[in-house]
Amino acid sequence: MSNGQRQEHNTGKRKRVLVTGGAGFIGSHLTARLLHQGHEVLIVDNFLSGPKRNIKHLLHHPRLAIIEQDIIQPLYVEVDEIYNLACPASPVHYQQNPIRTIKTCVIGMLNMLGLTKKNNAKILQASTSEVYGDPDVSPQSETYHGSVSVTGIRACYDEGKRCAETLCYEYRRQHGLDIKVARIFNTYGPRMQINDGRVVSNFIVQALRNEPITIYGDGSQTRSFCYVDDLLGGLQALMASPRDVGGPMNLGSQEEITILELAKRVLLLTGSRSPIKHLPATQDDPKKRRPDLTLANGYLAWSPRTKLNQGLVKTIAYFEELLSMEEESLTL
Repeated sequence: MSNGQRQEHNTGKRKRVLVTGGAGFIGSHLTARLLHQGHEVLIVDNFLSGPKRNIKHLLHHPRLAIIEQDIIQPLYVEVDEIYNLACPASPVHYQQNPIRTIKTCVIGMLNMLGLTKKNNAKILQASTSEVYGDPDVSPQSETYHGSVSVTGIRACYDEGKRCAETLCYEYRRQHGLDIKVARIFNTYGPRMQINDGRVVSNFIVQALRNEPITIYGDGSQTRSFCYVDDLLGGLQALMASPRDVGGPMNLGSQEEITILELAKRVLLLTGSRSPIKHLPATQDDPKKRRPDLTLANGYLAWSPRTKLNQGLVKTIAYFEELLSMEEESLTL
């Protein structure tokens, strides 16, 4: 077992950890893991894209505190570490209010960096593979500067995250802060939302409902999907790394697959009768998305362990239960 994979069992002394966006898909899993490891956790979330349902099982935990607030607003708390995950990550959500998305990325980042400085804390910024845009190279390494449209419909998120990275490194240079930047590639697993617009959840929900599987374009575009538990190990390993290992660092899976093949795999695993329906390609949709994990392998001894089919089976089971609960509530 690698150092990064051992991280969940080797966290040292109890810390007070702030997780912004702690009710979100990744944030809720991270919160549960931190509590299990014995830490105190403070969630800050406005619950716009992360439902309270995700943390319902944690609400009465004695080491959990929750502040319902947007990180665009200043925050004054005492913490040892900050995981800044607060930002809608699916195109459906971040395009609903693009200006708010930019404010979250930029003003929210400034607020979290100021809080880091005040507490002499460590901060991990959840950046994204979207900083690479529609890449000209594959796999994408951290030295690749990207091919991003500054005027397209995805720019509010892509450019917002790029600016957030710049702010991190300027604070690091000017104030000597201990800053980590993780460029997160496509991640999936339980607690994704039914309507979040991400391809894995879209395909699974459509398949379970026997609705057409909608593919934008011909389906030849590729993605590499990382199961959420694996990602958490990478995030914690990066947070625990020495001060000079700040990133940016890719975290994700190298198991590349076309969108069309993903649809066929979901159909097979669900036993669905859904037909595949092709729709016009969306603007600025990347053709390739696969991380170069050389840095994560070398500095963190981290790599994902969960094969795509294994993760899909677990995610399908989650959505089966979620859809069943929704159906029951409608019949009451």
